[in-house]
Amino acid sequence: MELIGKGGIIMIIILLLSVVATAIIIERFLFFRRIKVDEEKLISRLKATLLKHHFDEALNICENNPSPISNLMKVGIEHRGYSQNEIKEAIMSAANLEIPQLEHFLTTLGTIAHISPLLGLLGTVTGNIKAFGVLGSFGGAVGDPALLATGISEALLTTAAGIIVSVPTVAFYNYLVNKVNHIIIRLENRVNDLVILLGKD
Repeated sequence: MELIGKGGIIMIIILLLSVVATAIIIERFLFFRRIKVDEEKLISRLKATLLKHHFDEALNICENNPSPISNLMKVGIEHRGYSQNEIKEAIMSAANLEIPQLEHFLTTLGTIAHISPLLGLLGTVTGNIKAFGVLGSFGGAVGDPALLATGISEALLTTAAGIIVSVPTVAFYNYLVNKVNHIIIRLENRVNDLVILLGKD
């Protein structure tokens, strides 16, 4: 609490941003854990079911295994009577709806990662201005160097806090963005497979 008091309002803002970043990271990890499925096993089950024309059972499999790929399969199965082009358009539209859910809060996390050190520098600049102002009020000749050193050390606390928040946030942001990109690539690769499986010429 003493460090927060020394850092002033900028330190409080950085602390709040760290809480928000932590909440987003936890929420995203829980989300990706919830949608994680064995795609190969799921596709194999669906293929076997669809070959038997048990479409209701296939829909139940999709509903019981919620994930981006199962959502696409569900849309494809619901449009199974259409041409391949129509099925592909329906699946692509569904895929476009999945992307915002995968990227949810990532923009906010990236923003926090980038502005935290900048806020730290702002706190340092304003802290130094105050420190030199206090020193100047005593007169240059009789000023106490210890007073200046204390003021500067307190000002640098915000820079340290900003970097401490930024470094792990950047790491988690890059990890999550990379994870989303891999999922999107997998979805794109699955579209043609789904169209061939479900479509008719």
